[in-house]
Amino acid sequence: MNTCKVISKKWFLTLLLVVLVAGCGSNSNNDTAVPSSDKSITAYSLNGVAGAINETAKTIAVTMPNGTNVTALVATFETTGTGVTVGTVAQISGATANNFTSPVEYPITAADSTTATYTVTVTVASSSAKAVTAYSLAGVAGIVNETAKTVAVTMPNGTNVTALIATFSTTGTGVTAGTMAQISGTTANNFTSPVAYTVTAADNTTAIYTVTVTVAQSSAKAVTAYSLAGVAGTINETAKTVAVTMPIGTNVTALIATFSTTGTGVKVGTTVQTSGTTANNFISPVAYKIIAADSTTAIYTVTVTVASDIIAPIVSSTNPAHLAVNVALNKKIVATFNEAMDTATIIAANVSVTGPSGSVSGAVTYVVGSYTATFAPASNLASGATYTALITMGVKDLAGNALAANKIWSFTTGTMLAAGPAPVDLGTAANYVILAKSGISTTGTTAVTGNLGLSPADATYITGFSLIADATNVFSTSSIVTGQVFAADYAVPTPANLTTAVGDMMTAYTDAAGRAPDYTELGAGNIGGMTLSPGTYKWGTGVMIPTDVTLSGSSNDVWIFEIAQDIVMSSGTRINLIGGAQAKNIFWQVFGIVDIGTTAHFEGIALVQTAVTLKTGATVNGRLLAQTAVTLDASAVTQP
Repeated sequence: MNTCKVISKKWFLTLLLVVLVAGCGSNSNNDTAVPSSDKSITAYSLNGVAGAINETAKTIAVTMPNGTNVTALVATFETTGTGVTVGTVAQISGATANNFTSPVEYPITAADSTTATYTVTVTVASSSAKAVTAYSLAGVAGIVNETAKTVAVTMPNGTNVTALIATFSTTGTGVTAGTMAQISGTTANNFTSPVAYTVTAADNTTAIYTVTVTVAQSSAKAVTAYSLAGVAGTINETAKTVAVTMPIGTNVTALIATFSTTGTGVKVGTTVQTSGTTANNFISPVAYKIIAADSTTAIYTVTVTVASDIIAPIVSSTNPAHLAVNVALNKKIVATFNEAMDTATIIAANVSVTGPSGSVSGAVTYVVGSYTATFAPASNLASGATYTALITMGVKDLAGNALAANKIWSFTTGTMLAAGPAPVDLGTAANYVILAKSGISTTGTTAVTGNLGLSPADATYITGFSLIADATNVFSTSSIVTGQVFAADYAVPTPANLTTAVGDMMTAYTDAAGRAPDYTELGAGNIGGMTLSPGTYKWGTGVMIPTDVTLSGSSNDVWIFEIAQDIVMSSGTRINLIGGAQAKNIFWQVFGIVDIGTTAHFEGIALVQTAVTLKTGATVNGRLLAQTAVTLDASAVTQP
């Protein structure tokens, strides 16, 4: 019994061991790994542009550069799955192309055969282009500087830039100037100042181009009018020439031109030319360079021809005048011609004086510069006698033209000898109470008795007289002038007459300045309170008249005052004449200015290198002959 129990227990343990061993062998044969379920896309790019992976949403966003063609892009990707397809096409990283016009779905298969789908969306970036590629205004192309973002446009001279319309091209999507949208070929802007154009790109970035408009300088450089001493020239615009024919006997060595031009400057050689002021020598043609505003130039050649002299000379004045009385017994008889004469014909045979006792013995001389012939009696003339002077047709001008008829005039002597120098011959300048070269002006209530003359300046430089032109345009009149007014731009024969008169004025000035003095530096230039006898007085300084001065002498006596600087009369002072002295025989040759103070009174002929100024209420009995200007202020000027 016990033996059986022991055997049974032994077999049971053996059987249990066999079962355990068998079970262990069974586990060894059936132990297999579980497949992975990973199926992520861990990296994705298209043409090197990395995509943004949203693992949660299973999306990939790729923004490609502007202009990218998305119809055949090849993706480079990494995945934890075992396979990738798009539709039925297996995807190989870096090899398979797809069309990304629409989103593309990538199914990713895991090792355990599960899948995940990633949606790839490709966006093409908007353009950042915003350049102005072409720009023009009214057909004028601008110069675009892309680096500086500027546009420069040069418009033709005279262009109105306040409402110009631009035609332009741009790579942007829109253009504004300020708040106003710009439409090429339609929108107008004011380009007086630079205009800023804002160009907007498709990506909303902007660039600002500044447009600056410049109006070109004028190229105009024509001579539109030209005259010499009132004689108009003939302008040939095609040939760029000006032809001027001057009157017979004209001295062309220092003629002053009056001209108009469309240019900004005029030169002859290196000398700047001022109309009505600058003198030139026209013996040979003169080249005028006209400079335009844009610095271009044109050359006009001015040729001056002096008309052939076929006109007989005339005696323009005599001293003493015809039928003069009380002529001084020691008087020299003077005749002034209107032009230069042949010296060889001014001889005793052609110039003579006869009196009660027949022919008067004397010497005949001729002064070239003043056109004057003088008969100086060998002895004093008889008292109270009538004399006749004769200039025959034997006298001739430089062209050989003789007087058209004998010149005959008579005068009667008085009882007195003339004291002082011989009078200064004014020639035709004596036809004017005021004669000037650059201007005559007045203010206030002025009264002038006698003729006014201005040359070479024109009538626009006669101001304050309210001139009324005569129908012939030879002269004009004024309510404050008892006489006529003449200017260089009036009709023929005024220009030539004035040229002669101005020449005579300058000759008279030179004559007076050259007389030998009887007295020098009297009063150190202060002659106030003095009484002066006839004679020639000379100062190397100016002369002051702070108080009244008196000239004492007979009606034939002569005074000549040579003054190297100015003469200044204080307000309220007077020059008084006594003993019969006459203003016509008093000559003030002044290198500087004549300044006549308020309410002062002046007597005599002022021959002035520069200007004459009359202060308020000043009066003159005489003539004002100035080589520049005469200025009046409620003044009275009366010819002697």
